[in-house]
Amino acid sequence: MRKNINSSKQAFFKNIRQDLPASIVVFLVALPLCLGISLASTSYGSQDDIEGFAGIVFPGIIAGIIGGIIVGAISGSRFGVSGPAAGLITIVSSAIISFGGFGNGGFEKFILAVAIAGVFQIIFGLIKGGAIAYYMPTSVIKGMLAGIGITIFLKELPHFFGYDKDPEGDLRFHQLDGHTTFSEIGYALEKVHWGATIVAIVSLIILVLWGMKFIKNHNILGMIPAPLLAILISIGLASFFLKGDLLVAGEHLVSIPTPGSLSEFKAQLFFPDFSALTDTRVYGVAIVIALVASIESLLCVEATDKMDPNKRHTPMNRELIAQGVGNIFSGLVGGLPITQVIVRSTANISSGAKTKYSAVMHGVFLFAFVLAIPGVLNMIPRATLAAVLLLIGFKLAHPKTIVGMVKAGISQWLPFFTVIVVMIASDLLKGVGSGLAVAFLIIIIRQFNFNLKKYKRAYLEIDIKNILEDDQKNENGFAIQLELSQHASFLNKIKIKRILDEIETGKDVIIDLSKVKKIDFDINETITDFITSAESRKIKVNIINPEVLKS
Repeated sequence: MRKNINSSKQAFFKNIRQDLPASIVVFLVALPLCLGISLASTSYGSQDDIEGFAGIVFPGIIAGIIGGIIVGAISGSRFGVSGPAAGLITIVSSAIISFGGFGNGGFEKFILAVAIAGVFQIIFGLIKGGAIAYYMPTSVIKGMLAGIGITIFLKELPHFFGYDKDPEGDLRFHQLDGHTTFSEIGYALEKVHWGATIVAIVSLIILVLWGMKFIKNHNILGMIPAPLLAILISIGLASFFLKGDLLVAGEHLVSIPTPGSLSEFKAQLFFPDFSALTDTRVYGVAIVIALVASIESLLCVEATDKMDPNKRHTPMNRELIAQGVGNIFSGLVGGLPITQVIVRSTANISSGAKTKYSAVMHGVFLFAFVLAIPGVLNMIPRATLAAVLLLIGFKLAHPKTIVGMVKAGISQWLPFFTVIVVMIASDLLKGVGSGLAVAFLIIIIRQFNFNLKKYKRAYLEIDIKNILEDDQKNENGFAIQLELSQHASFLNKIKIKRILDEIETGKDVIIDLSKVKKIDFDINETITDFITSAESRKIKVNIINPEVLKS
């Protein structure tokens, strides 16, 4: 036990130079999303309701704090960041309404359901429900990332031009202010606020410059987090634009409640109504939240792992347990449901984080700044945060990724673009579901075609052999040999991935592809990722017929 504690301390101090700046960036990205998602979740959906519930932002902040500190500490994900999720906005708002709405005990019953959902998630983890993530094809995961990136880019364009009628956390096609994703951009271009736009352009220039090698490698400039510098300069610009059309104030700034006393602070908090434990509706909502939050978290974990430079894998069942514990705490103190979220996780990776302490520290920053000095945060122009998110959205939907999927063939680009189109027009889960349906349809068609050609082995069949004991050697001197059959689809990914993950450090491995006629993109990627991670695990890998991986 003491050895593990010492090891954790060493990892913390060894990587603090990378993790601390990354945590600041994640904090700055998470703050407006926590506020926006909370506002969108607790509104009934009209502009009047938004104004009526403008103060209900603490549930989102609480979820962000718990997602960072508690979930971050328990999770096995090195880069994943948890907090309130845009994908749950519709479920949250409709559940609150069904329970009677604010002022009638509806929110108190809802947060009880959140806590119970956490219990269900822990059960999912204990029965090893995390394995479902391994059945997600790469085309769908990459489509989800690109879809989120494009959605963020489109949603942040109005804020970039100073049109701030809709909160940042509202990622739905039909927005709270009555507009759609595309019509909002049209209104923004008609009503450009030049002060906010100048702030956004300057911020974007700083962010791009600080991403270049000559800045990154500089001894002094490389230590300054780009978003922090952009925010400081944007605050200065906003202070300079004090008059006329360039004035950056009011709705163009971040808005956090600033309670003047302890009693005012307590008035912002909500606690569960335990008398509702006999209400069967509470358990129905809890199950829905548990299922949706678990699926969204697993999707984000799988996507985050794909962005890991070292191609390491997060223990999925542990992640479900961590999310469950987080939701129990969040529900008990009046927070929104928590999931792992890809936008904050991407910001974490892009900012150079090395360990999960970055996610934990971002939660600490949320807690300290929001409770101690919210007035400073209220000076930040929303246009600057839009510039930060625009760059993240571009990285998620990078043109190289899109071109790569097109070149990979119709079996990859068709599910990929299906996810993107449906996600932009609706939401994340519908987009992923549509992409999965297309991917499975392609598998069925291919299996039918292969059977017509009378292949000796069925398309979905795979033969994986761990043929020797640890103390044995084969003729090539390797202790473990894995042999794949003629055709393997992403449906076999979980079996292959599990075996590769369980190979002990220091072992020698043969991966025999000599019988393989056709290898699926996902299986190819799984084996390639294993080869990439093998060096850090001190595993020697020998590939028989490696040309298959290049086909």
